[in-house]
Amino acid sequence: MTLTWVDWAIVASYFLLSAGIGLAFTRKGGESLSEYFISGRAVPWWLAGASMVATTFAADTPLVVTGLVSSHGVAGNWLWWNMLMSGMLTVFFFARLWRRANVMTDVEFAEVRYSGKPAATLRVFRALYLAVPINLIILGWVTRAMIKILTISLGLRPVVVAGITIPGDMIAIGICFVITMSYSVAAGMWAVLWTDLVQFVIKMAAVTVLAVFAVSAVGGMPAMKTKLIAHFGSQTAALSVMPITVTTHGITTYAWMPLLTLAVFLGVQWWAAWYPGAEPGGGGYIAQRIFSARTERDGVLATLSFQVAQYALRPWPWIITGLATVILYPNGIGPTHDHEAAYVQAFVDLLPTPWRGFMMAGFAAAYMSTVATQLNWGASYLVNDVYRRFLNKVAAERHYVKVSRWTTVALFLASSVVSWQLSSVEGAWKFLLAIGAGTGLVLILRWYWWRISAWSEISAMIASFVVSAICFLTVPGRWFPADDPRTDSVIMLITVAVSTVVWLAVTYLTAPEAPAVLDTFYLRVRPGGPGWRRVSERLGLGRESIPGGALAWTNWIAGIVAVYASLFGSGKLIFGELTSGFIMLAIAALAFAWIARSFRSEPPPPAEVAVREELSAEAAD
Repeated sequence: MTLTWVDWAIVASYFLLSAGIGLAFTRKGGESLSEYFISGRAVPWWLAGASMVATTFAADTPLVVTGLVSSHGVAGNWLWWNMLMSGMLTVFFFARLWRRANVMTDVEFAEVRYSGKPAATLRVFRALYLAVPINLIILGWVTRAMIKILTISLGLRPVVVAGITIPGDMIAIGICFVITMSYSVAAGMWAVLWTDLVQFVIKMAAVTVLAVFAVSAVGGMPAMKTKLIAHFGSQTAALSVMPITVTTHGITTYAWMPLLTLAVFLGVQWWAAWYPGAEPGGGGYIAQRIFSARTERDGVLATLSFQVAQYALRPWPWIITGLATVILYPNGIGPTHDHEAAYVQAFVDLLPTPWRGFMMAGFAAAYMSTVATQLNWGASYLVNDVYRRFLNKVAAERHYVKVSRWTTVALFLASSVVSWQLSSVEGAWKFLLAIGAGTGLVLILRWYWWRISAWSEISAMIASFVVSAICFLTVPGRWFPADDPRTDSVIMLITVAVSTVVWLAVTYLTAPEAPAVLDTFYLRVRPGGPGWRRVSERLGLGRESIPGGALAWTNWIAGIVAVYASLFGSGKLIFGELTSGFIMLAIAALAFAWIARSFRSEPPPPAEVAVREELSAEAAD
């Protein structure tokens, strides 16, 4: 693909804008560790929400969706659509509590909720685990996707430096990485947030333009729907949002996802499995944005806006382009028949100048937004939860900021090595994630049940890791073929069942947290609910309800209905089914109206929490 000077000017302008934002916030981000990692807890909801969704829109995301669509049609996206239920749980049950916890990282919460050596051990282990192996694998993963994009789009040639041959795509990746590192190191979270906002706008505009050109290339939407029959067998198999087809005899059969797998996705996985960015009970960089919000209301609205954008706004441009590539490149790309790469090939073949330059800037933005977050997020664990907590407790704030900057550089260098050795890392991905395969329930209940202790979390992690490892070695091929999706479902069910029995047994066999620890936590967070009744009554607060009361449950259901109805209704309109599309969007509007009404009638937070928020706002000003 040939880029004109106009295309290169667009790409260069984007890089200059990103670097300029970092420079503008360097002084503010360097004032303290709080400013560097959570923006002084002064971020409005719309900026925090935009940053959440920009971070999860990585360079590999459109490629992955294209692969799913080419294999399974629109319904292939249930592999990640099921996570909405966990996300909405975070909105209405955990965002307020995370903001009230007044921590800098989600692993710091361990020593707020628990006490003693078990709590400290849990905190440092999770900090190191998330900051190093998990963080570096994610960085390596998105880097591999960006290399694929650059290889196909630019065909960069190797460069010989001092007798060493350096692949051209690695040079381009290095440019993106160094610019990202520069503003991440200099200004911390403030730069990450504002560049995320700019990057999200650029990314969404770019993928939307590509979708329009892709539909035009296959002859328009009616022609695309007709031509998809040759690949999928029917329009229903291609376009249905559920992984089912209905035979002429009225018998419902599952086209690609067995009933067991669908049941696990919708009934178990979203609350039982830990996954970066979709942790049950919230956590990770999603929690980091909630910590940065100026009030708990901003934290809730940021998380809600993220769920809407993540599941209802982003998917259709990717899906439409993915469907078009099935027609344009029925055999995929290259000798490996790579259907994911077809997304990049479509951009190369279909977009003219200046849209080529705009799309290159969009891919760079997708890559850089994820990298910036991962660097800042990983450094926050290493500095706040390891260095400051255990190695140097009494240094000045500027010292910690300096250490944070050097830690960010170190993570950048380590991730570069991982990117070069990615073939060996990919095989370890599922094995590393196994440690969280059955921990979701304890991560949820630790907020709402006083009896959960540090030993509950530790035993859940160990049991999940051991059981998953055994299952990965013994289950495939025993009941179903190794590549059958039911195999992963069986592993999930076994892991969740065994780990739950283990951590519940450990919870009752070990001593609970001391009353003073429970009282301090309760007064700090005020989680309410029947699980804390004995503590709230001991403190003379009576039987407090959970934040939001019974409306939290109705809002959770309304949120799920609103987003799924928006997602499916938009799809119906895109494919010309206007009546059903408008009906679904009307349902979504009613659900959103219910949530808005509930917010207006919601009682104010407890007095202690309100005072802390007021003091926090004054400090930010």
